Amino acid sequence: MREIVIDAPGKNAISTEVLEGLERDLNEAAGEPVLLTGKGDAFSAGLNLEEVAGFDRAGLDAFLAHLDRACALLFDYPAPTVAWVNGHAIAGGSVIALCCDHRVGADNPKMKLGLNETALGVTFPPIVFRIVRHRLGERLAPEVMLGAGLFGPEEAHRLGILDALGTREDAEAALSHRASHPVDAYAATKAQLQAGVTGLGEAAAAQIRSAAMVQWTSETFRARIAAALGR
Repeated sequence: MREIVIDAPGKNAISTEVLEGLERDLNEAAGEPVLLTGKGDAFSAGLNLEEVAGFDRAGLDAFLAHLDRACALLFDYPAPTVAWVNGHAIAGGSVIALCCDHRVGADNPKMKLGLNETALGVTFPPIVFRIVRHRLGERLAPEVMLGAGLFGPEEAHRLGILDALGTREDAEAALSHRASHPVDAYAATKAQLQAGVTGLGEAAAAQIRSAAMVQWTSETFRARIAAALGR
């Protein structure tokens, strides 16, 4: 088993450095089963707003493309991946968890999980959108993505953000169980189940991101970032 820990300021906020680290760690894992978790008392509280606030349009487009690539790499990783969601997983934090094959969350009523991007006034990067819709399914995706709420663990479990509630030991046991299957069969079945989800061509992805810049660069979203940062 290879453990990958999201470790960053701001409750493990997702930055360029975090995405680069995730990609590096997955490449170094080289097909070993992966347990993904967050350092401390959070899984990830979402995007690093300090970094996002400093991007111009081109920088923001490049960052969202990077987020798409890192999520696709995790989603398509051929070996078993289990997320031990040890604390808050908000917006991009829940996205990263949903990229894993199986998600076990701590049964902590103070924990918040959810995809509140729509409430913040932005749309999902194209590959992230396809991954989340695939994971949640046609019935639950609208409730989670359009409702844009933040939920406690039990409700997140009902909505499919989490697959189970339990402990780190439960997450490790789930990973061990999946890792006990023949490697080639697991990888092939996973590839068939997920076929086409991340296969959006770069030209189409770039066109969707370009359209999304209307929301991501709006004064309304900038004001929300400033308010969140206390400016």
